[in-house]
Amino acid sequence: MVQAVSLFSGSLASIVATQIVRQMPQVEEVHLLHFRSPFFRDYDRSRELGKELFTGPFRSQSVKRDFVELTNLIPHGGKYDRRSGCIGCRRLLLQKALRYMDKVGADFLVTGERVGARGVTADDMQRIAEEAGVGDRVLRPLSARLLPPTLPEREGWVDRRRLYGLTHDRPEDLLRLARELGIEVEGFPAERRCKLLLPYFGRRLEDFLREQRLTLNGLELLEFPLYYKKPPDVQIVLGCSKEEKKRLQNFFLPGDLRLYVSTGDGPMALVRANWQEKSPEEVLEIIELAARITAMHANVEPCRRVPANYRFENSQETHRIHIAPFSSEKELEKHCIRLGF
Repeated sequence: MVQAVSLFSGSLASIVATQIVRQMPQVEEVHLLHFRSPFFRDYDRSRELGKELFTGPFRSQSVKRDFVELTNLIPHGGKYDRRSGCIGCRRLLLQKALRYMDKVGADFLVTGERVGARGVTADDMQRIAEEAGVGDRVLRPLSARLLPPTLPEREGWVDRRRLYGLTHDRPEDLLRLARELGIEVEGFPAERRCKLLLPYFGRRLEDFLREQRLTLNGLELLEFPLYYKKPPDVQIVLGCSKEEKKRLQNFFLPGDLRLYVSTGDGPMALVRANWQEKSPEEVLEIIELAARITAMHANVEPCRRVPANYRFENSQETHRIHIAPFSSEKELEKHCIRLGF
């Protein structure tokens, strides 16, 4: 019995690739394998799509323990770019998928990759597979005709004539193929699934990896729209809407500072720094900076002084200072950096 494991992200490409292989007469079962990562979002949507569209085994697997490997995305001495990020991620996921494939006794892997997506070429695809240890046991049905024949093609498990030569720069071809296969859903686009495709996130990650030890908590903070950095180690993250503030509540560590201005339902700030290395004067300077930023986003008039309340999470004592907000982002830039967004 020929079995395959399909790396199922919930994208239209992964849905179509899975359906192509399921229709091959020699393939009796296709296992769906979905990965959860600190960089991926909305796992529930991908799971719903998989179970809604296909029968058969569905496996969700976390790569949180391997997420440090996923941060090896920046070439030494270079800058973050989406291409290097995607290559590093694909390599790790193929390595994990290979282990699962061997565990369930499947014969080959299936992915929805297309040549050219995020700048990844056909040669890149071949190299990634070799480095992941998968070799020619990974089939990419959507771009197979642009790649050398794989093991499942040579063994006759799949018919190469029923595979395709699609590229990422022609999304209309994928939509047309989906309709031909009777697939009516839009899928779950990569831009909504993966933080690494957000332009500002890569810049923040690059800065974060250069100066701090990576943690899951730290990664979550990078996604907030209002994220400020005062080199070398001060982070100021604001939650403005009710939803953002509720999310931000989950990421306070015992040593973090919580700050808000007394102007009604204004922003809340999480301030993180190596406090034990700061003098009392430096601590107060950081607190005033965070308070002025928070007041600016609370739409306080530039010349008006307002009270700001703050406390460290490991203390029950709340303190108050009076500050005036920054008059503009330009004035603020003299004191710290707003990274991206």
